[in-house]
Amino acid sequence: MIKEARIVDVEKVAVIGSGNWGTVIARMLGTNVVQQKGFDHEIKMWVFEEMIGERKLTDLINEKHENIKYLPGIRIPDNIIAVSDILEAAKDATILVIVIPHQFVRDVCDKLKGKIHPKAKAITLVKGFDTTETGIRPISHVIKEALKIPVCSLSGANLANEIAEEKFSETTIGYKNRQEGELFKRLFETKYFKVGIVDDVLGVELCGALKNVVAIAAGIIDGLKLGDNTKAAVIRIGLLEMKKYIKMFYKGIKDETFFESCGIADVITTCYGGRNRKAAEAFIITGKSFEQLEKELLNGQKLQGTLTAKEIYSVLNRKGLEKEFPLFTTVYRIVFEGLDPHNITFSISRKKLYTYTSNEETANETSDDIELKKKEELSDEEELNILNICVHTNKRTFWFENFKNCAALLSEMFYIFVIGGKVEYKYENMRKVETKNSVEEKAYNVC
Repeated sequence: MIKEARIVDVEKVAVIGSGNWGTVIARMLGTNVVQQKGFDHEIKMWVFEEMIGERKLTDLINEKHENIKYLPGIRIPDNIIAVSDILEAAKDATILVIVIPHQFVRDVCDKLKGKIHPKAKAITLVKGFDTTETGIRPISHVIKEALKIPVCSLSGANLANEIAEEKFSETTIGYKNRQEGELFKRLFETKYFKVGIVDDVLGVELCGALKNVVAIAAGIIDGLKLGDNTKAAVIRIGLLEMKKYIKMFYKGIKDETFFESCGIADVITTCYGGRNRKAAEAFIITGKSFEQLEKELLNGQKLQGTLTAKEIYSVLNRKGLEKEFPLFTTVYRIVFEGLDPHNITFSISRKKLYTYTSNEETANETSDDIELKKKEELSDEEELNILNICVHTNKRTFWFENFKNCAALLSEMFYIFVIGGKVEYKYENMRKVETKNSVEEKAYNVC
């Protein structure tokens, strides 16, 4: 275990990453290192080289002092030098600020292994997990194990463009060594960017990763136009599942971390203003794939929420814990398995289900003839597919697809699921239910 702080007289900073968030961070640090004592004034920023027309992105950044692709219209300080060679970027750096999509971290670390400053330390701003054949690992663990250096983490309610415009924001840095935590606080803090530090590297990092799954859920709610009350429920339950997951699989996480900027504040911000929310809303409204939306809405930047949902689900599925995390599970199934998005309402309203059952011989019988059977627990597939609810009343079957038409039912102590009329009785085929009545009118009559 690395305990001694790796502090040097003059710290040299390298920013590994140049997307929207990476460029915002480089811009802020470029100003800070000039104003603070103990830092080299030049910062190298590693850029994954791209062609913008006939020009290299690195050349354009160094010439125009602006990242015209990922942060257009915002000037970058002259002391930020864009380089496409990652070894050149990291050369002699004692502070590595790692801010790249999580799926690229392992490859970057492999390239840097054995080729960094002996007093180097890192801070990860990465959101997500590293995936292996045996499971998933926090990014801070990947960096620490690969590079043999101490790692802090930074996460918070930090929408990149607002920070670029110097609007006030808070963030949280997680540390293991207090001196290193204070060093990073000095490096990052400005008049408009308030830094809190906590002795909880993993807690800060994991909140930053899991919040994006909750943001996908919030975007789905927005796309379905279910309203702010429903979104508030998603945020609350999402926070509960975040805390439950983190506490279940990782030791030493502090409860107070969830109340820092990296916790509840970041979830709220991301669920209302983040790109994961924005893309999920568009996914529902347009029916386009997330890959297509990354190109159209995000200028090619990668979403972290969808991949994190997949990574988390792989753990839950392997351990048989899907029912313990209904929101996380439902987000995965909507994104990757084509589950009807309206099922997200069930993931935030899990209660005991009661079912009415019928068969072809009794299909035309009245409600008095239908046997009521209490079912304590349905399978995942059954629970998640009971979106379409048939309400049997006054000897007629009413049917509706949208939860906005059955808000009263959702607030009851249990759901009544009635199969009646001429029905081919299969959960997945409930759309075959027929009615001659006005769906909209009768649904409101029932509720």
